[in-house]
Amino acid sequence: MRDLVDRRRQLLGPNISTFYEEPIHIVRGEGVWLWDNEGRRYLDCYNNVPHVGHCNPRVVDALCAQARTLNTHTRYLHEGILDYVERLTATFEDPLSTAIMTCTGSEANDIALRMAEAMTGNRGIVATDATYHGNTTLVSHLSKSNVPEVGFGLGGYLRHVEAPDSYRIEDPDGTRFASHVARAVEDLQSSGIGFAAMIVCPIFLNEGFPAQSEGWLRPAADVVRKAGGLLICDEVQSGFGRCGSHFWGHQKQGVRPDIVTMGKPMGNGHPVAGVVTTPEIMERFRTSFRYFNTFGGNPVSCAAAMAVLDELEQENLQDNAAKIGRMAHERLSAMAEKYDVIGDVRQSGMVFGAEFVLDRATKAPAGDYADRVVNAMRHHGILLSRLGRYKNTLKIRPPMPFGEGHLDLLIDTLDAVMAKTPIAA
Repeated sequence: MRDLVDRRRQLLGPNISTFYEEPIHIVRGEGVWLWDNEGRRYLDCYNNVPHVGHCNPRVVDALCAQARTLNTHTRYLHEGILDYVERLTATFEDPLSTAIMTCTGSEANDIALRMAEAMTGNRGIVATDATYHGNTTLVSHLSKSNVPEVGFGLGGYLRHVEAPDSYRIEDPDGTRFASHVARAVEDLQSSGIGFAAMIVCPIFLNEGFPAQSEGWLRPAADVVRKAGGLLICDEVQSGFGRCGSHFWGHQKQGVRPDIVTMGKPMGNGHPVAGVVTTPEIMERFRTSFRYFNTFGGNPVSCAAAMAVLDELEQENLQDNAAKIGRMAHERLSAMAEKYDVIGDVRQSGMVFGAEFVLDRATKAPAGDYADRVVNAMRHHGILLSRLGRYKNTLKIRPPMPFGEGHLDLLIDTLDAVMAKTPIAA
């Protein structure tokens, strides 16, 4: 193991991240399971990339069949990209009916920001102060925790607003958040930069997926529209049925974005991503920017993405996400009765977790405790992570085929680990 870590550092450079204090050497995957080089099996409760399960046979077969036939770029005519975009956009409300295919969510968000500039003539962007939207030069600055030390001075075009936090911040209908957005927009306008767009994950997953009432995001969306800006919803983590109640997170929020971006789960691990928008915005972008992506929308990528939609539909995985999410919330809520360190439990379909606190009265975050639980779970064969502003909330976001038996194993193991993990290190 040490040799592999050293080779990574030598060949891939310093500071390349790995999961867990003791990294895992993964060699095989199937469904919701992963195996390491010693044959040990792990339950994957974290990974949204293999959206319909690791090495899903339908996706693998589609990839192989298309790769044996043809793979080329989109300057040649091919039905694959058209059939896929037609089916993808059918999951949205009008007028979200056109798409650009890319390879990564970072590329998709980069394009979305350029679309906003093309439509408004402005560059000012509003994002939350605890988010992440990718790693291109432009979108990397949207995240306050991942801003490069050496950059191109793009921070002046950005305004960060307080991320929602249903556990600590009273904002039942989203008006507090909307007021922060309004002040950020006003600041961009008064500074001469102008306002182009607000970009959010509609369920605020990196922020800790706070509990929100239906329509919570509408007041902020109204502020954006009134100011002449665009609403961009980053659905990389919240889309493709993961919310359970809706296919897309913005539908759960009751808003209609101008631009939707998507990535990782779209091809079940194959590098395919995209941007969906309106014909008007697409036309303005296409005339304002000369954009071409060699690999975006190639026949193999589109075959993989189409197979993901087939699997979601034929295996009723959105309904499964809703059912398992409800069960997970019940099980975690029961654990909160047993462990005072659990300050809050929340869930949005196949995204669920518990926030750890040192004291329920003060709500002081227990980030170190969360880290120790995550690492202990890894040694018990359960893979998950932590997130949120204080990195004290369990991030449980398994592949969509995750079932009742898997949930039982997860909760039983978590109970056993927490029983042996003291709050103080």
